[in-house]
Amino acid sequence: MTADGERDDVMVNGMTVTGMSLEALDSVAWDELETAHPREPVEDIPRALRLLALAGAGATEENCYPLYSLVTRDGGRTPSAAAAALPFVIALAADPAMGARVALVELLVAMQAPALTDEDWTGAWALLADSEPTVRRAAIPLAAGLVRLLERWRVETVPTVRLPLLLALGEAASGEARVDRIGDAFDEARAVLANVLAGDDPVLWVAAVHASAGLDRELPVRQMDRLIEVFSDPAHRPRFEEVWYTPDVDGPWTREDLVRSTAWMLAHDPDAELSFAVRLVETADRTKDAALCREALDLAWRLLTERRSVEAALLPLAGGLLTHPDGAVRLRAANMLAVLGPAAAPYADRLAELLDDNAADEYLDGTVGEIARWALARTGDPRALPGLIEQLRAQEEEQGRGYVIGDPRRPDIKDVLIPLRAHADVLLPSMRETIRQGGARGGATRGFLEVLEAWGEDALPALPDLLPLLADTWTALHVVAVLAAMGPAAASAVPALHACEVFDSPGNHHAVASAAVRIGGDRAAALQFFGDAVLAAAEPWHGPIGALAEFGLDAAPYADRVRIAMENSTHWPRLTAAITLWAITGQAEPSMQVLEEFVLPIADGGDGFGFLREALQALIGMGEVSPAIRAALLAVRQSERRLSAEGGYPMILRDKELRDLVEHALACAGPCSGETC
Repeated sequence: MTADGERDDVMVNGMTVTGMSLEALDSVAWDELETAHPREPVEDIPRALRLLALAGAGATEENCYPLYSLVTRDGGRTPSAAAAALPFVIALAADPAMGARVALVELLVAMQAPALTDEDWTGAWALLADSEPTVRRAAIPLAAGLVRLLERWRVETVPTVRLPLLLALGEAASGEARVDRIGDAFDEARAVLANVLAGDDPVLWVAAVHASAGLDRELPVRQMDRLIEVFSDPAHRPRFEEVWYTPDVDGPWTREDLVRSTAWMLAHDPDAELSFAVRLVETADRTKDAALCREALDLAWRLLTERRSVEAALLPLAGGLLTHPDGAVRLRAANMLAVLGPAAAPYADRLAELLDDNAADEYLDGTVGEIARWALARTGDPRALPGLIEQLRAQEEEQGRGYVIGDPRRPDIKDVLIPLRAHADVLLPSMRETIRQGGARGGATRGFLEVLEAWGEDALPALPDLLPLLADTWTALHVVAVLAAMGPAAASAVPALHACEVFDSPGNHHAVASAAVRIGGDRAAALQFFGDAVLAAAEPWHGPIGALAEFGLDAAPYADRVRIAMENSTHWPRLTAAITLWAITGQAEPSMQVLEEFVLPIADGGDGFGFLREALQALIGMGEVSPAIRAALLAVRQSERRLSAEGGYPMILRDKELRDLVEHALACAGPCSGETC
C-alpha cells in the first residue's frame, strides 16, 4: 500500500486515512507515547506501520510482530500508543489490497482491552462482513457480544466461518447467562443452537454440542452415544478437517483433536469420561480405525495417570490390544500394562511375544519391545531379565532423546531396576560390565549407581568396579552414597574414600567423612562423629540430625539439641528432627503432633507427597498413629487422585508406593473402632 491517493478514503475516528495516510501517521506525537514495555521503543510502532503500508500486498505476518508491543500484558496497563495506533491498524486490516490481513485482524483481537473500549471499533466490526472468509473468521472475536454474532450468523453461508460463528455464539450466550443478562439476543442464540442440534449435519451438530456445553454441561453426557457414532464413522473424519476452524488455532482441527476436546467436556462426570474413552477404543478396534484407537488410548492414559479407579476397566482393554495390527496401538497398550504392574501378569505370555517388536510411534518415546520388557519386569517375570541391562544402557546413551513428561515413555533406570533387587545376582554382572566399559562419564553409569545405592548390601559384588569412579567428580558423590548404603560390608573402601575427588565444599567433604564413618564399623565412633556435628552446627537444624536416628536410644544425649531444631524450623528440617526425636527417645510425643502437620494436609488435597512418604515411614516404625492421622489416612485411602505430582508413569508408580505405605501404617496402628486396619 502506498500513499499515492489512488485508493478510496477510509474514515476512522473522524480521521481521513487514504489506504493508510502516511501524513496522518507522521502527525501523531509518538515520542509522547509508550509501548507495553520499556525495552520496546515506541518509534518501532510508526516504523512498522509505515513498512506495512509501503509493502501493501507484499506485507507478511512477520511485519506485524513489532506491533504486538501495543498489546496489554497480563496485569499491566494498556500502552498509551495503542489508542493512537488503533485507527491505522484497522485501516490496514480493512484494505482488501493488503497482505497479511488475517495477521492484522489477529493483532486487533489481541489489542482489545478495557482501556480501549471507548475507541472507535466500527471499522473492526465491519470486518465481520468482509468479502474474504478467512478475514471474517479471524474477526469473530471482535464481535463483542451476541448481537453482531447473530447478525452474521443469519447471512453467513461459508462452512469454515459458520462453524466458528456457532462456537462463538455458544460462548457468548454462556457469558450472558453467567451475568444474568437474559434477553432477546440470548433467546435467539439458544434457538440457533437448538436448531443445529436438531439438524442433520453431523460435524455442525458436534460443534453445537460444544457450543451448548457452557449452557448445559450435561448435554455432552446425554449425547455420548451419538458423539461416539459420529467420531467412529470414517466418512465423517475428513469433514472435520475441511470445516472445523477456530480463530485462535492455526490450521484445521482434526477429528482426533475434537475427540480430545470433547473428553474435557465430560471431566465433571468421571464415569462418563471413562465410558467415552473405553467405548471409543472398543469401537475403533472393531472397525479397524487405528487413528481413533490411538487417540482414545491417549485419553485413557490421561485418565489412568489421574484416577486409580479406572485401572480395572483399562486392564483388559490394554491386554486385548497387544495383538493389534497397528504398532502405535500396541505401544500404548504395553505402556498401560507396564504401569499396572503385577495386575498385568495374565498377559505375560503376550508381552513376552513382543520383546522383539520394534514398532514405535513418532510422537512417543520407546518401542513396543522395550516397553513390553518393562511390563514383564513389573510383573516379576524372569523373561524380562535377559537383555534388560543392555536395553537400559542403550536408552541412556541414546543421543537426542526427547519426550513429553505426561505421555507414555521409557522408564528411568531406577524405576525398572530398584524393584528387581531380588534378581540382583542375575543383573549385577551386566551392570558391572556396563560401569567398567562406560566409566564415570558413561551415559548409564549414574543411573546404575542410584540403583546400587537402593540395593545396599546386595550390591556389594560391584564394589571393585565402583572404586575407580571415586576419582571423577562426576560420579564420586554418587559412589559415596552407594558405599554408605552398603554399610560396614564395604569397609575395605575407606582408604579410597579418603582419596576421592569431590568439588571443594564443606557439604561434600562432610558427605565423604560421613560415609567413611558409616562403613568403618565402629558404631560408637560414628555416633560421636554425627553427634559432634549436630552440636557444632551454627544453627541446630543445620547439622546432620537425621543421621542420629539410626543409633536409636544410644543417641538420647542429643535429644535436647534435636528438640530445639524441631521447634525452630519448618519443612524438611522440622520433619527430620521430629522423626529423629522419636527414634532417639522412644517417645511418640511431641513428634506425633509434628507428623500430623505433614499428613493431615494430604487428606485435604495437599501435595506434599515427599513429606508424606517420610512421615509414613516414621509412623510404621513407631507402630502407632494418632486419631487425627488415622482419620486422614482413611480419607487418603478412599481418595481417587494419584498421590504424586510428577506427571506421566511416575504418578502411577509413586501413588502405588505411597498407598502401600498408607496401608502399612494403618495396619501397624492396629484395629480401631472395630475396623480391621
